Amino acid sequence: MKKAVLGIALVSLLASVPFAQNNKPAAPRSAPNPAIQKIAREISVTNIEAIIRKLASFHTRHTLSETESETVGIGAARRWIKSELEKYSKQSGGRLQVEFDEFTQPAGGRIPRPTQIVNVVATLPGAQAESKDRIYVVSGHYDSRASDGMDATSAAPGANDDASGTAAVMEMARVMSKYQFDATLVFMAVAAEEQGLNGSTHWAEMARQKKLNVAGMITNDIIGNSRAEDGTVDNTHVRLFAEGVPPAREMTDEWRALVQTGGENDGPTRQLARYIKEIGERYVPQMKVTVIYRKDRYLRGGDHSPFLERGFAAVRMTEPNEDYRRQHQNVRKENGVQYGDLPEFVDFNYVAQVTRINAVALASLALAPAAPAGVQMDLRLENDTTIKWEANKEPDIAGYQIVWRETTAPFWQNKIFVGNVTQYTLKKLSKDNYLFGVQAVDKDGNASMAVYPRPARRGR
Repeated sequence: MKKAVLGIALVSLLASVPFAQNNKPAAPRSAPNPAIQKIAREISVTNIEAIIRKLASFHTRHTLSETESETVGIGAARRWIKSELEKYSKQSGGRLQVEFDEFTQPAGGRIPRPTQIVNVVATLPGAQAESKDRIYVVSGHYDSRASDGMDATSAAPGANDDASGTAAVMEMARVMSKYQFDATLVFMAVAAEEQGLNGSTHWAEMARQKKLNVAGMITNDIIGNSRAEDGTVDNTHVRLFAEGVPPAREMTDEWRALVQTGGENDGPTRQLARYIKEIGERYVPQMKVTVIYRKDRYLRGGDHSPFLERGFAAVRMTEPNEDYRRQHQNVRKENGVQYGDLPEFVDFNYVAQVTRINAVALASLALAPAAPAGVQMDLRLENDTTIKWEANKEPDIAGYQIVWRETTAPFWQNKIFVGNVTQYTLKKLSKDNYLFGVQAVDKDGNASMAVYPRPARRGR
């Protein structure tokens, strides 16, 4: 009944808007992109399973574990990951740039002595001159742990936490490196997540200092289990955690303007989450992306956190039901119950589905234009709504579309393509009653993330 009422409401709204009739510009095609569909099909369950089983075979991948052995410890794991990514690079004609991102983490917290931390980073440079500096990052952490977070010798296979996320990143690198995108994609297997997010913090801080244009980041952490502790199976949805308003100490003037105008759910991270949900469910219709309005699980954290803290849009993907018998546990049996993060408890088909959601969202973002800059709401007292923005620099821009929704709705309900203009007035649609966004659209129909308009300065 609720769906029917909502449908009637939306039809009524569209019918009441004059421009929703015959005089709007023709939008580029909105059919699914065949290249993105092909990327989704090429994600291999077999490859994902092989990667997870191989990572679990290193006995432990604890940050403080063995580094010289070729078969045991974190050193062997990172060298194997790098060698696999280098194979993918050869298959792509060398376009995938693979390297170690190495640094020494000083003693402190869960790092008892100065320790070499190594991220494995594979970069697929963008092919469009105007877009190649725009970067999208996807990560999983390849370190693991047992019950005691400082135990560097006991078995810690870490099949789900987080060989599953690492396998997703590696499989995306394998498939997507064969394709060409306007923007740059960075595939990262990061280290020392369990010791305090050290690997991701190092890379995010480097990105901040170098003023890299990281337009979006996804971390995949614990995406392999579709079975809850009570045996319930849920293999058709994934949780997507998206922070709203940042902590007060990180509030900028831009954020204050959003909050002042009721846009606390319309910051870049929430826009990224909406985009991932829309694109993911379009190309992987068997899956539902459940957006959760939190930075992470209750008072917990992940490798997206350092990016958020430095002002980048970043989200976390995680399975719907975590089984804590498999997470941060020594491998053992108690009262006939198997504990430990073993490959036998991973649903490899489910990991592949979550990987596909990541891949199609990243592909769509990297093919699309940059989100419009300088988006502003005209402040005149009127029942129309006028929005203006700066023109994009990409040569394949077709125009822009305005999206809007009721203030109580979590996702965009309506959109209109307005052509290649930098200002548009929505007649008889009041800014008092709706939330708006502007997207850039290229000639192939690829749309950017939406940008919430800031209030224009008086007199402009």
